[in-house]
Amino acid sequence: MTITICIGSSCHLKGSRTIIQKLGELIAARQLNDKIELNGSFCMGECANGVCVKINEELFGVSPDSVESFFETEVLRRL
Repeated sequence: MTITICIGSSCHLKGSRTIIQKLGELIAARQLNDKIELNGSFCMGECANGVCVKINEELFGVSPDSVESFFETEVLRRL
């Protein structure tokens, strides 16, 4: 699975760095490094909905406060 997080200026201001760090921690804690690849990308065009995060080709709006819930409900169920 590939998770791509927007690191463009708008998403950076909304907390993309925090989201990347937290996703990395959650992936490592569950020993999923061999199953999930984290990537960065510049603007994916969905800035109004929070930090743009893409799982494979599906887009989501994520905030630093919702990243754990996002991981549990969207990432883990796709493995």
